[in-house]
Amino acid sequence: MLNRAGIFAALLVLQVICAVFFVSDIFLALLRVPVDPVPWRYRELMEIGAALGLVLGVTLAALMLRASLRRTRVAERALRAASGAFMELVEERFEEWGLTPAERDVALFALKGLSISEIATLRQTSEGTVKAQTNAIYRKAGVSGRPQLLSLFVEDLMGDAMTPTA
Repeated sequence: MLNRAGIFAALLVLQVICAVFFVSDIFLALLRVPVDPVPWRYRELMEIGAALGLVLGVTLAALMLRASLRRTRVAERALRAASGAFMELVEERFEEWGLTPAERDVALFALKGLSISEIATLRQTSEGTVKAQTNAIYRKAGVSGRPQLLSLFVEDLMGDAMTPTA
């Protein structure tokens, strides 16, 4: 069975062929290119076929667009749920480690990938203060640095997916 991309490509080809039929007729008339006349019955059948092809293409493309938008909404909801789950996990860990409100802010900025100087600027404190706070965070979390801190959350989110099976 054809995949979505194959169906979409087939619809596009069908619509292009049908559109070329109508547009070529107009261009040939404008350029006054002599064309052998086609019996009207065949001409009518060709026009009806081309029009049906365009209508079919538009209809199926609209259905595919609707399905695609539906899949996008589902994915966005799942992403929002995962984001909420991540923040719940972060809050649980911060509580478990006994981080102060200032340390929580610094830890969040560190998890987002901000540098010490960027965190200091955002918090309107000195870099030395931020360094002391990050060291306290790492000590309370039982890690040696930012990569290990981040890996704690990644491991929690991935759960048993990283555990080798026997």
